[in-house]
Amino acid sequence: MASAALRDELDCSICLITYKDPVMLRCGHNFCRVCIDRVLDTQDQSGLYSCPECREEFQERPTLMRNIALRNIMENFLVTRPTPTEPGIFCTYCVDSPVPAVKSCLLCEASLCDKHLGFHSKTPEHVLSEPRTSLENRKCSVHKKILEYYCTEDAACICVSCGLAEEHRGHQVEMMDEASEKKKKKLRNVLQKLIKKREETEERVRSLEERRRKAQEKSSEDAERVTALFIDMRRRLDDLEKRVLSAISRQEKEESLSLSALIHQLEIKKDELSRKMRHIEELCNMADPLTVLQDPDTGNLCDPEEGERDDDTGGHDKAHDVDDLDVTVISDTFHTLCDIISGIRSGIYEEDPTDILLDVNTAGNYLLISDDLKTATETEEKQNRPETAEKFQDYPQVMSRRRFTSGRHYWDVEISRSGWRRVGMCYPSIDRRGDQSVVGNNNKSWGLLRNWNNYQYYVIHDSKQIWLPHNISIDRFRICLDYEAGQLSFYELCDPIRHLHTFTTTFTEPLHAALWVEGGSITILGGDRNWKKPS
Repeated sequence: MASAALRDELDCSICLITYKDPVMLRCGHNFCRVCIDRVLDTQDQSGLYSCPECREEFQERPTLMRNIALRNIMENFLVTRPTPTEPGIFCTYCVDSPVPAVKSCLLCEASLCDKHLGFHSKTPEHVLSEPRTSLENRKCSVHKKILEYYCTEDAACICVSCGLAEEHRGHQVEMMDEASEKKKKKLRNVLQKLIKKREETEERVRSLEERRRKAQEKSSEDAERVTALFIDMRRRLDDLEKRVLSAISRQEKEESLSLSALIHQLEIKKDELSRKMRHIEELCNMADPLTVLQDPDTGNLCDPEEGERDDDTGGHDKAHDVDDLDVTVISDTFHTLCDIISGIRSGIYEEDPTDILLDVNTAGNYLLISDDLKTATETEEKQNRPETAEKFQDYPQVMSRRRFTSGRHYWDVEISRSGWRRVGMCYPSIDRRGDQSVVGNNNKSWGLLRNWNNYQYYVIHDSKQIWLPHNISIDRFRICLDYEAGQLSFYELCDPIRHLHTFTTTFTEPLHAALWVEGGSITILGGDRNWKKPS
């Protein structure tokens, strides 16, 4: 009963089996490390942590303390505890009533209780073992003798007679216990390697999960930023619409008032003209010449056309010209919106174009660098540069001054139509001598390469080539770096821009732009703020 109670104390309350690497919480309760880690991982989502047994709560994720004493007790108990007997194994000789067996004789193929065990033969050939239901597999199928030895050459368990038989004669034979211990030792070594491999895999999983979490956070931030930008765009469009409609309404009112005033003036003039016409008609119809000649209203009769010319209002009065609609405000607003859209296109996917300058100190002896540090050209004339540890000694290759340790960047290049070309990026620890120093010929660089005098391209890393299926006829390319995401991408600057290949890895050093030129030249171009990453 005491043994059973102790056995229960060595069971984890989560998995209900014997502790594996027991750890203890501050409240004093013990669990398997793996079991409690899983529980705490589940509680991470809510931010509330508690003991699965006593429910004591913790403000932060509790630190797991290894219970060395419990581990030692558990290991000693597992080593010394008796192997449980198989249920339902009874003494072969107790025929009147079943009595549980305590041992089995491999020679007699019989199970024995305590009583019959006392009378059983104690000679060496009578080998006793824990009670078993099947004893046939413990004997040689040919000689019907107990399997006591192990043939290392045939990897088979054999009996005494088998060792003398022709089949195993001259072979190396060991006692089964010795062979078993050797195999256990090998298995333990394999187990340690598997444990280490599993730990490395778990670490890789944690790293990838962290990257996924950061990617999700970044996507969420980008989504919020885009939402805010579009809200601002809609607000600006609404404001612009209101201002334009208000300007149209104001101008319509001003023009209407001006025309109304002019119409009123013309109506007065029309009435005056009508009155003069009636008076003149009356004079024309009079028979008395004296009355006609002495009429005071006709004393200053003049040509109506001359009167029109002398009239300040003129005969062809025009309404006051209303100012045209102020399109400057509209234009400025739309330009602002275009800038916002351009920012969305470039800001979400890439940073501003990176200014790349070549480092002359790294340039090979037969590589000419332009004064603006933008163009690398192979030359037959050896350049008189000082011999430094940074310089590529054997090949026409050069690195950039600037190095990249974080963020997203891109830069464009244009290559000449002949010769070999490699463009890409490399670690500063890249070799500076021999074939291993060439971009792509090692595990410290990545490149895009074009063959001599044709447009066959491939990407290369660690000397592994991947041929591109595209028919590339453009000499301009874009290299894009996302350091945190571990991505280096190449694009063809055609219309529309076309993705060629993306390397995905985990960058462990700073990165430099790298150019390799054999025949012709490579020029670094300015970036395009309005570039949009293709979907």
